[in-house]
Amino acid sequence: MPNIKSSKKAVKVIAKKTLNNHEPKARVKNLIKNIEKELSENNIEAANTLYKDFQKACDDAVSKGLIKKNTADREKSRLAQKIKNAK
Repeated sequence: MPNIKSSKKAVKVIAKKTLNNHEPKARVKNLIKNIEKELSENNIEAANTLYKDFQKACDDAVSKGLIKKNTADREKSRLAQKIKNAK
C-alpha cells in the first residue's frame, strides 16, 4: 500500500483507467471469437454483420490507444480474408 497521498490517488486513477480500458479491448476480442464461431458454422451473413461491428470497435480501440494501429489492421485483414475464403 502506498504511503504518500499522491501515490494513493494514483492507485485509484490507475484502477479506474484499467476498468474503462478493459471493456473496449474485451469487446474486440469477443467479436473476433464470435466471427470465427459463425464462420465455423458456415453462417457467413452473420459473420459479415459481426465484422462490421468489429471494424468499428477495433477503430475505436485504436483511437483510444488501447490497440496499436498495425495490430488492428492485421486483425481486420485476417478476418476479412477468412470471411472471403468461406464464401
